Amino acid sequence: MADSKTKSEASAERKEKFTTLSGIPLERVYSQDSFVDSETEESIGYPGEYPFTRGIYPTMYRGRFWTMRQYAGFGSAVESNQRYRYLLSKGQAGLSVAFDLPTQIGMDSDHPLALGEVGKVGVAIDSLEDMETLFEGIPLEKVSTSMTINATAAILLCLYVAVAKKQGVSLQKLSGTIQNDVLKEYIARGTYIYPVRPAMRIVTDIFSWCRDHLPKWNTISISGYHIREAGSTAVQEVAFTLADGIAYVQTALDAGLRVDDFAPQLSFFFNAHNDLLEEIAKYRAARRLWARTMTERFGARDPRSWMLRFHAQTAGSSLTAQQPENNIVRVAIQALAAVLGGCQSLHTNSLDEALALPTEDAALIALRTQQVLAHETGVTNTVDPVAGSYAIESLTNEIESLASIYLSKIDKMGGMLRAIESGFVQGEIQKAAYEFQRAVEKKEQIVVGVNDFVAEEERTIPTLRIDSEIERTQIARLHALRAKRDSARTKSALAELARRATTTENLLPAILAAVEAYATIGEISDALRRVFGEYQESVVI
Repeated sequence: MADSKTKSEASAERKEKFTTLSGIPLERVYSQDSFVDSETEESIGYPGEYPFTRGIYPTMYRGRFWTMRQYAGFGSAVESNQRYRYLLSKGQAGLSVAFDLPTQIGMDSDHPLALGEVGKVGVAIDSLEDMETLFEGIPLEKVSTSMTINATAAILLCLYVAVAKKQGVSLQKLSGTIQNDVLKEYIARGTYIYPVRPAMRIVTDIFSWCRDHLPKWNTISISGYHIREAGSTAVQEVAFTLADGIAYVQTALDAGLRVDDFAPQLSFFFNAHNDLLEEIAKYRAARRLWARTMTERFGARDPRSWMLRFHAQTAGSSLTAQQPENNIVRVAIQALAAVLGGCQSLHTNSLDEALALPTEDAALIALRTQQVLAHETGVTNTVDPVAGSYAIESLTNEIESLASIYLSKIDKMGGMLRAIESGFVQGEIQKAAYEFQRAVEKKEQIVVGVNDFVAEEERTIPTLRIDSEIERTQIARLHALRAKRDSARTKSALAELARRATTTENLLPAILAAVEAYATIGEISDALRRVFGEYQESVVI
């Protein structure tokens, strides 16, 4: 009788097996019996207390909201400056700078390979002159700035510092973040320049220099976002991001830094995807794992070194060109997951980003989405409202357990650098991406407007187009700069940078001197290329 009842109940369900978006099996009902861990209450803890499952601050959003930091940048510094001032006037609390592809890979706008890419996926920055224009009229001591830049992170940071110095701002007051996460470039994104080990040397030079000169600056944003965008699961996103973090900490220790001198300035960057419960649990599991890693593995004693502070961005890969207005709903749900998961700052994507860079109107809707969450939903009025949910806590435990298995496997390989060099990490992501695409094609995973609920007629919406004249103007500005600068001073600064690169001396003072001498990003990158060489990607089969 019991068997027939079970079959009857099962047949009444929509499908035979339910899983999260990442494939974690879901129980029909969760209860206290779902917890394998008998010390669940202790592992949940309280907000602001180790292991920070429930958030890194005791009051969280009752004290202050997350920073609403809309990612923006396109065309030249003039156009991007106008967009930043517009967003700040509408209530945005911090800036997030997107750079064009040539800037990201250390090429000037007049490089032959930059043709057609100048100002297209972000703002074109060639020199200190451009950086001054980008932040004209924006008091840097009053705004927190995040810069999504990796291979050329040290150069862009020095450009920012040079602008601050020209504004008369105390470096002690500068706050913000550089992504500076080169490892994920080899894994998932591809905007690398140098081989892995010299690239890691630059990362630790930034840690060391900022410790002494920029105490409020986040020296790295260890990024799982792009790992997820490349097709990873939520578990892989947590595991590979934390494995990258472990590699950075170990490299800094090997370079002679003390863990508590740099660890409080580490930050993280995660994706906010569609599966609401899984995403909330993902952030909780990541915080707990990192706290335990820093205390048990690295012996950090400063509580700030234990805290996983993170920025979240809604999932660009989930946006669809079909029925683009549906993206507003997706972004709102993803942003809710990030807020319930306890993010420190958030970017919400615009509805048109599957088609082009955001229009001003689309960017404003994305910002308003965050403001509605903050002021109208009530989820910010109590700290960690999801704590104690049987489903959430079970998923948190499961993600932590599965991510720990990956971390152990990577340790046995000799660490994350070896795992990347062998292609293991890239291969795991490719398999996950393939499985998801198969599920979409077989309609096991529904994407509204794409493989079901398809519109009979295509809708068109206004999109932003970058005028090709911007590229010509940018190149003309660059040529004019080279003609009017003190070329002897520039050459001397570049020669000193090249000399330092052959030693173990910190590169940041020489990079800062070079940018202040109006050396260009391409010239500085080339000086280091000649010493370090360039990375050649291995094929993953």
